[in-house]
Amino acid sequence: MGFKVAIAGATGNVGREILEIMAERNFPAREVVALASRASIGKEVSFGDEDILTIKSLDDYDFSDTDIALFS
Repeated sequence: MGFKVAIAGATGNVGREILEIMAERNFPAREVVALASRASIGKEVSFGDEDILTIKSLDDYDFSDTDIALFS
């Protein structure tokens, strides 16, 4: 088991660094959701060596089942 983690600002420098550090440290995440502005919807960011996350809209995201949210 792990945490569902949402990263707001995932396309920015700080957001990408958060994703990199989480992967390096093997953060116990069962799911990672990359969020950003509507202009970035559909873009992709790396999470670890193998995972690619597709950006979702921060404006429309439902945080009700999210365990941890990090904003940058």
